[in-house]
Amino acid sequence: METVAKKGLVTTTLLEQFKGIVGEQYVFADEESLEHYGHDETERILFLPEVVLKPRTTQEISDIMRLCNEHLVPVTPRGAGTGLSGGAIPHLGGVLLSTERLNAIIDIDERNLQVTTEPGVITEVLQESVKAKGLFYPPDPSSRGSCFIGGNIAENSGGPKAVKYGVVKDYVLNLEVVLPTGEIIWTGANVLKNSTGYNLTQLMVGSEGTLGIVTKIVLKLIPFPKYDLLMLVPFKSLEKASEAVSAIFRAGFTPSALELIEIDALQITSRMLDSYAVPIPDDIAAHLIIEVDGNNMEVLMQEMEAISELLQQFEAEDVFFADDAQQKAELWKLRRRVAEAVKTVGYTIEEDAVVPRAELPKLIHGVKELGKQFDFHAVCYGHAGDGNLHIRIKKEGIPNSYKNAEMQNILRELFLLVKSMGGTISGEHGIGLIQKDFMDIVFNENNLALMRSIKRVFDPNNILNAGKIFDLN
Repeated sequence: METVAKKGLVTTTLLEQFKGIVGEQYVFADEESLEHYGHDETERILFLPEVVLKPRTTQEISDIMRLCNEHLVPVTPRGAGTGLSGGAIPHLGGVLLSTERLNAIIDIDERNLQVTTEPGVITEVLQESVKAKGLFYPPDPSSRGSCFIGGNIAENSGGPKAVKYGVVKDYVLNLEVVLPTGEIIWTGANVLKNSTGYNLTQLMVGSEGTLGIVTKIVLKLIPFPKYDLLMLVPFKSLEKASEAVSAIFRAGFTPSALELIEIDALQITSRMLDSYAVPIPDDIAAHLIIEVDGNNMEVLMQEMEAISELLQQFEAEDVFFADDAQQKAELWKLRRRVAEAVKTVGYTIEEDAVVPRAELPKLIHGVKELGKQFDFHAVCYGHAGDGNLHIRIKKEGIPNSYKNAEMQNILRELFLLVKSMGGTISGEHGIGLIQKDFMDIVFNENNLALMRSIKRVFDPNNILNAGKIFDLN
């Protein structure tokens, strides 16, 4: 892992001022801390900040941003560091601002079905807290047990439940934000409908920490569904499995999750976890994980039976029904750990292209053909129900796509293929540092000029997560 550090931006005077704002015990400049906060889960990339700051309040973040803006010091905001596009990597040095101490759930409003939270709350902790009151916050990225809700806001995260319930943007009502210049604003109102001026709330969602630092979040909740059923469906053909996905929706069904896992990925994950929950015959190419949920068990059972019958048209093998909560948990554990597992055996380059659902078979076929053409191996898995495919690539001698000319050429071919199908280059991981060179594939210069203009309005000195998504020219 290459180590890159930029020095001299944070002066001794600034360091003392930071200590005065957050307290000396929350200012870190030791080698171990700088290395820990110098990377996220993106490939093998390490850029050291000059200092790590861990503020506790909105006002402390405001004071930090005012100082950094005045002295033109780059600031990289960071949540839990689980990102996969380099969005939290401090590639310009300067200040790494961690939101981990802003970790309180402020209020669960059962009357209005809302929750107000700080950004450093772990997503699964938030979900379990509202579930205890019979409420449901559906977006559930695979890293939900470790990622922060603030990072989910930054990336507009999705996860398996997105196919029925939508992504993060569909639940965000209002945000408290510290702007790069230090001002504190609320972006909207705690209401379900709002047609009052420009929608700054949704502008912030998915902006990858480039426009402001979110310090409080108001989310919409829904009642938690009483029941869910889960089944695993094996296929001998990867293409048939992906064809079946679109057919399920055309037949009028809306699963609460519909995931595809290529057999190589499932085998690797099963070995890593020493799990035997899923039988994996040699002649199986892929599995679909299908979940339905709701408040009427009889209706759900009828749906599952009808879906199972429909899948026989696509040469599905024997269906495995999860009988109890333990089996369901084991199946989801296998799915959620896939990215971690395949990375350990060399599939270090991950893309999350998304295409219209019916184009999924064509995309998977195209990925395999590119693998033959450019001599790389790929495993595919992901949120098939909404056309979002995670593509993990392993190419001998090339662990990173970042700054590697050969892999950049391969990815450009991949993304051109995605664009030709009406898709785009990221469904939920964001653009960050490593995808920005491909933005020209999906946007023309007018689009990019508008985005740069927005960035300049919010961040006139280009200090907040600069160089992510695009460069300012």
